[in-house]
Amino acid sequence: MAYAELCALSNFTFLRGASHPHELVEQAHHWGYQALALTDECSLAGVVRAHLCARELGLQLIIGSQFKLDNGCHLVALVTDRQAYAELSGLITLARRRSPKGQYQLRMEDLRFRLKRCLVIWLPDGKADAWEELVLELKRSFADRLWLGISRQFAAAESEHWRNLERLSREHQLRRVACGQVEMHCRKRKAMHDVLAAIRLGRPVQQLGKQLAANAEACLRPLHELAQIYPDELLAETLVLAGQCRFNLDELRYEYPAELVPSGMKAIDYLRQLAEQGSRQRWPGGMPQRIRAALEKEFVLIEELGYEYFFLTVHDLVRYARSCDILCQGRGSAANSILCYCLHITEVSPEQINMLFERFISRERNEPPDIDVDFESQRREEVIQYIYRKYSRKRAALAATVISYRTRSAVRDVGKALGISLEQVEQLAKSLAWWDRKRDLEQRAEQIFAAIEPHLLQHFLRLVMEIQGFPRHLSQHVGGFVIARDQVSDLVPVENAAMPERTIIQWDKDDLETLGLLKVDVLSLGMLSALRRTLALVQGYDARLQSMADVPREDPQVYAMLSRGDSIGVFQVESRAQMSMLPRLQPRCFYDLVIEIAIVRPGPIQGDMVVPYLKRRSGQEDREPPSAALKEVLQKTLGVPIFQEQVIRVAMVAAGFSGGEADQLRRAMATFGKRGDLQGFEEKFIRGMLKNGYSLDYANQLFDQIKGFGGYGFPESHSASFALLCYLSSWFKCHHPAAFYCGLLNSQPMGFYSPSQLVQDARRHGVQVLPVDVLRSDWESTLEGANPPALRLGLCRVAQLSEAVGRRIATVRNQCPFSSPRDLARRAAVPRDQLQALAAADALASISGHRYQSHWDVAGIEPTRPLLADAGEPRADLVQLAEPSLAQNIAADYTSTGLSLRPHPLALLRNQQPFARCKPQSELKGLSNGRYVQVAGLVTGRQRPGTAKGTIFLTLEDETGNINVVVWKRTQDHFREALLRAQLLLVKGRLETDGRVIHVIAGALQDYSDRLQGFEIRSRDFH
Repeated sequence: MAYAELCALSNFTFLRGASHPHELVEQAHHWGYQALALTDECSLAGVVRAHLCARELGLQLIIGSQFKLDNGCHLVALVTDRQAYAELSGLITLARRRSPKGQYQLRMEDLRFRLKRCLVIWLPDGKADAWEELVLELKRSFADRLWLGISRQFAAAESEHWRNLERLSREHQLRRVACGQVEMHCRKRKAMHDVLAAIRLGRPVQQLGKQLAANAEACLRPLHELAQIYPDELLAETLVLAGQCRFNLDELRYEYPAELVPSGMKAIDYLRQLAEQGSRQRWPGGMPQRIRAALEKEFVLIEELGYEYFFLTVHDLVRYARSCDILCQGRGSAANSILCYCLHITEVSPEQINMLFERFISRERNEPPDIDVDFESQRREEVIQYIYRKYSRKRAALAATVISYRTRSAVRDVGKALGISLEQVEQLAKSLAWWDRKRDLEQRAEQIFAAIEPHLLQHFLRLVMEIQGFPRHLSQHVGGFVIARDQVSDLVPVENAAMPERTIIQWDKDDLETLGLLKVDVLSLGMLSALRRTLALVQGYDARLQSMADVPREDPQVYAMLSRGDSIGVFQVESRAQMSMLPRLQPRCFYDLVIEIAIVRPGPIQGDMVVPYLKRRSGQEDREPPSAALKEVLQKTLGVPIFQEQVIRVAMVAAGFSGGEADQLRRAMATFGKRGDLQGFEEKFIRGMLKNGYSLDYANQLFDQIKGFGGYGFPESHSASFALLCYLSSWFKCHHPAAFYCGLLNSQPMGFYSPSQLVQDARRHGVQVLPVDVLRSDWESTLEGANPPALRLGLCRVAQLSEAVGRRIATVRNQCPFSSPRDLARRAAVPRDQLQALAAADALASISGHRYQSHWDVAGIEPTRPLLADAGEPRADLVQLAEPSLAQNIAADYTSTGLSLRPHPLALLRNQQPFARCKPQSELKGLSNGRYVQVAGLVTGRQRPGTAKGTIFLTLEDETGNINVVVWKRTQDHFREALLRAQLLLVKGRLETDGRVIHVIAGALQDYSDRLQGFEIRSRDFH
């Protein structure tokens, strides 16, 4: 017998479906089904993943969706052809757009008018006496496209339900079809199905009773079981429907917006015209012939593959941003083409890097090029709204990001669903670190859930592991826009995002890439905001610097600063790993920054490329590649492949790959470790190198390095774009530190470092930082004075102070200074709670005195009454309070503003034991390598990179600077609580230094957070 399952939902019907789309496809193929219809509720979110799996297995995938109408009717719609797909996608869009995020609403007339070609299966439920009116309406709406779905899951009263369906079918001549109403791929998922129901309904499984599925029959069942429970004609009818459903997702074709081309012009001609205009600005003396020839090659292939509108669309966004003075920069493989340089999408000259054309566009791949455009983070919204205005919400929407369960969220939701004590569940969730694996979870759960029955504990652990990776909901992508010539909903359903004025499609970026659909990335970058603000501040006292183009290039002082590892706040090289690499690499020119940014990545690290490069750079190792062809490719990186483009070139010149084959190799590197695709290229690569005269050892060594890129290697084009911003931010830090740190503070949140750390670093660089003051601070931080200017912290640093009140205070004060807190409250209309926030932050000191006095004065302010309007202010000197201690002030500073300009907390503790025995950071550089030391500091960062084999890197801050601590796996296990929870940590260990890079290898960790006396210090933790 043959069978097609026509009603199956996946876990993209959030908190109902208990199986991934690919699991349903694989199980249907395993049972020998002829077809499977994925019919998630009012959603097509999972169809691309099912399509990818079905295509690999050769199973027919039917696209569909199921709906609960407002009259209670339950229907399944199946797509027959491309037009029917557009109908269904549009219907889902209508239902979702008229409802808040995560909900939908449909009426019968919506389906009647919009579904003209889809097949419809009615799944009657409820009482039979309500069916008569529905059946007449359904027959009028869908006529010969309507079937009655018959499902057997052996639930209570199912026999009576079947008899009613048979009567309904006879009386109204409705064709019947077997319909499994599948919600999981196998019976083993029943426990997960129950847990999902408990999470969805917000009550433990034990309390749900009949709200749970009665059994595990809502699964894909073997053909012999189906033959026993369904009449043959119902099973055969499934094939009739499947035979009419001929649509395949591969039929989707994206069409670019066309209105960007002037009337009467061809797109390629307009693109050439824009490029010619830009080239005259880029090369006033004329474009070099070599560059022009390469540009012409780009044009030929762009026209052949029809990518003109893609580049025109990106150019239009960049043009708009620059017309509004919004700083932006393109990056990505295609962004660093010569065309994009001419169009001013990128600032990276083709003369600065070796742009590989096959890296971003090839005949074999035939996919849209990759261009990401970064805009100022605080002004990107203007660009997003420009897109919506230009193309409308019918033609433009953001891609989705699938938010899935991770360990902590899984522990919380599964624990509550199983009725485990909420206190214990929360204790377990908080005890887990981001690096914990399955065994760590088991050990922690056994300790915390010691009183729980063993079988329940094992059940809990199994479900926690099983639910991880399940989608929880759709969120908006950081900036990937789909812009269509016609309606986006003809391609993919659109729904409302949680954020107002946002719409998202139901597919994420990977789904779009699978189908080859265009996505323009409109991304936000905090450093662009910081640079824009920094430039404006510098212009306030130095008229010579009018734009970023006026920043001097190749400044030796900048490279000297970076070579010392002095890069806190600098774009892309401020991480612990980068700060350790800078003194070793010693950058001296722009291209050194390109390498620096790319080499501290998982790909080069796992491919063992870092040490060979550093040895060759220092002259300890021969840097000559074994052939002239490889020398041309690898000479700039001293014979070591560091960039993705180099891997492609090596495959082409040394192993004989074509451009398309080499790009396939690059794509395989991206999936290596997930599906193992890279191994298929190894034999061809080795054979090709041997054929071209290279030794087997060298060929194996080179391919081993290439495999390292499976852990993520950086394209040269990306690195060059980032290197520009790295240099600019370094130059401002070196020559205009006050403006640089002010720009960073006004662009938060961004980067590795908190405002407190940035302020500490600014002061170490000689910048005078002034406190928040209602008589002098604007909303944002500002500069005061000149030669050099001081940095005045803004009112935005005050916790609980609203921006509207903060800006009003600055405006009113500029008209006439405040004389007292009462004057401030009256003239600036500051509410009581906002006055208390200002007093807590010591921002009233200049008009009231210390913070205790300010609190007292604010407490005495009563609302002004008309009769007493002219009574004058009460005397302020009637009560004078004692001022807080230094420790109390520092603690209050951290609580109210997140930082303190008073002495560092470690300075107060330095003379106390055990801190008196600890070496401050400033003394470590004078100690010998291998010496035993004790250090202490505030924990400001924890980092556990995937390439570090489990090692954790801590950053401690004392009164003299930052201390880098390395914690090996064994030490982590012994001192777990201190490592995870401490705000103030004492470390005993061994000093490791080569004179430039200093680390403390931890041997013991001790938590002294209780000595902070109420301080609240938060670290920034990174994977």
